[in-house]
Amino acid sequence: MPAPAAARPLLLLDTASLYFRAFFGVPDSVKAPDGTPVNAVRGLLDMIATLVSTRRPDGLVACWDDDWRPAFRVEAIPTYKEHRLAADGAEEVPEALTAQIPVIVEVLEAFGIARVGAPGYEADDVIGTLTAREVARPGGERRPVEVVTGDRDLFQLVDDDAPVRVLYTARGIRDLDIVDQARLAERYDVPDGAAYADLATLRGDSSDGLPGVGGIGEKTAATLLHRYGSLDGILRALEEGDPGLTAAQRRRLTEGLDYLAVAPAVVRVAPDAPVADTDDALPATPADHERLVALAQQWGLTSSVTRLVDALAKV
Repeated sequence: MPAPAAARPLLLLDTASLYFRAFFGVPDSVKAPDGTPVNAVRGLLDMIATLVSTRRPDGLVACWDDDWRPAFRVEAIPTYKEHRLAADGAEEVPEALTAQIPVIVEVLEAFGIARVGAPGYEADDVIGTLTAREVARPGGERRPVEVVTGDRDLFQLVDDDAPVRVLYTARGIRDLDIVDQARLAERYDVPDGAAYADLATLRGDSSDGLPGVGGIGEKTAATLLHRYGSLDGILRALEEGDPGLTAAQRRRLTEGLDYLAVAPAVVRVAPDAPVADTDDALPATPADHERLVALAQQWGLTSSVTRLVDALAKV
């Protein structure tokens, strides 16, 4: 008998990561008939068309930042994403990109592509929650999960058994880095996504305003995780005076205890954010064809819209 066809994946998009990439990667000379830049809109639609054509997903969700800097993370670590704050307290986003985000919302809605956020949570948490829900489904109903992002934070979801993989966009949407457990072991010397979250907590991330434990870099963190299995195991070894910890490591970890008490809840994505149930099925045809045509004409998106319409029709 022929082998059963591989299950088609649920594709979860870190949407802001993709439209930021599109904005900086597509020339701002790409404009609507009225001269408004639409490079982020065009670039995002082209990315989704490519993903639909190459990954052939069973479901697709554009995951959204309802709150890019959630209060619970800022209360734990006040420096969290602090450097991205604009004068008005909102996220510092280029004006030309800000103007395009409502257009992205309208076009996705006209297509009938699910766009999902959760009040008080980031898109990462939406992705974590939808992933947890998919993994919890009975085996015969469960789909592989593929997370599309340019953010390493989501490597923590990688799990070959589920399976959950990250399609990392650092090299571009046509040259994705497929991050599974073997890739994590090769690149970061950790065995799985849970260990990556512990490594990220210890190492910190200046791009997110997370200081990490002073003097504990990526290699040292990986070594400690190999020796003690997890962050909890490292802290237990510290408490018990395990001789496997050097004097310098003991001192650095002790100095970092206040940070380590709160950092895991900041670094780890929520598996239980209040994400509404949604229909993630790919639309074979646009949900609102007339509106989509009008938007394509208004914003000069006809070629990108046609490309995505064709890709969806062929899945």
